[in-house]
Amino acid sequence: MKVLIIGSGGREHALAWKLAQSSGAEVVFTSVAAAAGGNVKLNLFDMSAPDKALAFCKDNAVGLVVIGPEAPLEQGLADALRKGGLKVFGPGRAGAKLEWSKDYSKAFMQKFNIPTAAYKSFTEAAAALEYIKTIDMPAVVKADGLAAGKGVIICQTKEEAASAVLDLMQKQAFGAAGAKVVIEEFLEGREASIMAFVDGDNYKLLPISRDHKRLLDGDKGPNTGGMGVYSPVPDIEELDLEFIAANIFDNVIVGLKAEKIDFCGLLYAGIMKGPRGINVLEFNTRFGDPETQTILPLIEQDLLDVMLACADKRLNDIDVTARAQSGVCVTLAGGDYPKTSSKGVQILGLENVKD
Repeated sequence: MKVLIIGSGGREHALAWKLAQSSGAEVVFTSVAAAAGGNVKLNLFDMSAPDKALAFCKDNAVGLVVIGPEAPLEQGLADALRKGGLKVFGPGRAGAKLEWSKDYSKAFMQKFNIPTAAYKSFTEAAAALEYIKTIDMPAVVKADGLAAGKGVIICQTKEEAASAVLDLMQKQAFGAAGAKVVIEEFLEGREASIMAFVDGDNYKLLPISRDHKRLLDGDKGPNTGGMGVYSPVPDIEELDLEFIAANIFDNVIVGLKAEKIDFCGLLYAGIMKGPRGINVLEFNTRFGDPETQTILPLIEQDLLDVMLACADKRLNDIDVTARAQSGVCVTLAGGDYPKTSSKGVQILGLENVKD
């Protein structure tokens, strides 16, 4: 089967590398410039244009499309491709709203009894600033929309929170993503990333990982899209996993069905384990980056088989198990990250890295 991967980052490279190992993958098309296997072909095109993606799939007899980034999911690319008769691993726009709207996601969690921090949402900066005067600190200010993992600001003082609101809503630091903001209570503890394959009716958890979101050592500096990841996470114990399954992912499936959302793809829950137990910080509706680079080498199964099982609603027929090994990923970023993201910077010396 020919597979098309939409996206061009480290996550997509890892997906191409894993899918290229599948006995059923005749060719994997990808926008990732680095070679990921003998049956991987480079294809560059506008991933945000459904007509171009659909035409490419038809011309090349693509059997499965895997959507990596969040932006095309928000734009409804999966819906357009499915309407065109293609199998897609990635939720439609309605399912992806769990990620592209923080306000919707928090309301969904509240409605379906998924543990999360208390919050309020605002579309007017003045109302948000008045609310900040009434709350305890620290607090978290979030852009409602997509901000490449950087629209979350942890504020230690009311002045920092007010500045964050103004940056998002008036200065438009993240463009339209900050037109609405979510202000929520700060939860203490340690974070972990929980990813699961979902076919709409069932889910299968992947190995737990933990990423380092702050730019600098010592948990300092601004939030980023992730500076590194390791797996497994020793302090997430078996009882924790039972709680996560019963109170987060079981309830998500119930909620998706109640909302009549047919979700096929990857659901990622960023959780906090602390004095107040386990709470969801956010949902992503695609593979995490850089979590994917760490997790996929640990998965024993053929990734194409698992993705097709999701697309065909037979995930319960597939096992998802991990090798008894550890994984780690370290991120290299430009000197101006996360304010901007440098493009085209050459990385040298990789030929000297040994397995």
